Amino acid sequence: MPPLPALPDGARVLVGYSGGLDSTVLLHALAAAGAPGLTAVHVHHGLQAAADDWARHAATVCAALAVPLIACRARIAADAAAGPEGAAREARYALLRAQMRPGDLLVTAHHRDDQVETVLLRLIRGVGVHGLAAMRPLTTFAPGQLWRPLLDQPRAALRDYAERHALTWVDDPHNDDPRYARSWLRQQFLPGLRARFPQTDDSLARTARLAGEATDLLDELAAADHAATACGMALSVSALLALSPARRHNLIRWWLARQQFRAPFAVTLDRIDRELLAAGSDAEPLIHWPGCELRRHRDRLLAMAPLAAEPPPGDWGLWQSRAAPALPTGCGALFSDHAPPQPLRIRSLMPGEAIRLAGHPHRKRCRNLFQECGIPRWARSRLPVLEADAEAFCIAGVGATDGWQQWLAAAGWRGHWRPGLAGLPDSIALTAAPLGRDCP
Repeated sequence: MPPLPALPDGARVLVGYSGGLDSTVLLHALAAAGAPGLTAVHVHHGLQAAADDWARHAATVCAALAVPLIACRARIAADAAAGPEGAAREARYALLRAQMRPGDLLVTAHHRDDQVETVLLRLIRGVGVHGLAAMRPLTTFAPGQLWRPLLDQPRAALRDYAERHALTWVDDPHNDDPRYARSWLRQQFLPGLRARFPQTDDSLARTARLAGEATDLLDELAAADHAATACGMALSVSALLALSPARRHNLIRWWLARQQFRAPFAVTLDRIDRELLAAGSDAEPLIHWPGCELRRHRDRLLAMAPLAAEPPPGDWGLWQSRAAPALPTGCGALFSDHAPPQPLRIRSLMPGEAIRLAGHPHRKRCRNLFQECGIPRWARSRLPVLEADAEAFCIAGVGATDGWQQWLAAAGWRGHWRPGLAGLPDSIALTAAPLGRDCP
């Protein structure tokens, strides 16, 4: 096993431990090496009748090795769009990530046979070089890193290790069930391929390594392009259109991955070109795929988690203590260090609402102010309105009245709105000053 990557002080080594052969060998080897803060994490998927027995086996093995065990229970929908394999994998990694602290190292037992199967499956799907890079030995996995130290080892070597050390493990019958793509490759396709081409495993593993090098170069190019196109968390549409399609698509994939969004398919990238980037500057088109929405506002391309339903119109609560009332889902949160000097009614915008901002001689309709402040349409119904004595004093992100400004000065009170919406700052002061305009 290669040496452990450098870890910050206090970081732990967490092992994804199923109880099967591969993870049993990994856990035993790390325990023998004295890995710092070694902890096993077992995910109970609840997909098989023997899952309870596997959890008990995991506890027994960890106790014998004097390794702490964290047991988690996954909840997997029977009709998950990713299928049972994909849904189980997503649930497993989400639970593993949830156990990590900043700087921790998550270690998994993927080996060369797994890498070979992954490359073949991705070739069948028609992926690009990022997909062919398959599993990398060491990657960022927020809040720490993910390490796969056994990628160069064939599974036969792991079995030899287990037998030499008299290890015990459990066998998952799904691994031999040809209904699952990996099992079919393992049981029916790869034996014949290896018999005809003995270099199969070495060649496919080398393909993954070479694709990994190409991926690193593409990521470096994307980082340079991002520096020239970034507009806060957004991308400049005009700057994107100045790039070649291949370079633009590479940047968009990299940008989405940095925000933890699933990469879009090639056909979706073509739709982004046609429907978002080529749209008029006054349009606000939307393209979505599971877990992500891509929207355009003026010259900005923004990625966000799917928006919640439109909030209900009307009264959203009374702010009369330090803790502000909870806003409707998708409308962010109000906060302050102190209770407001007098109760503030929080509500939604009313149709056709207008306000006279501080220092302005006339009232303006909010629709016009939204355009001046560069507030996207999807955010407008989610702006909290603060009123006292039945008068709208402040519209978060738009501005406030002279009366509000005088009230703030006399009271010495400050409040903020954390919108949690793409296209708006992370925190907006509840003052008379409106938001700035779009960045160029």
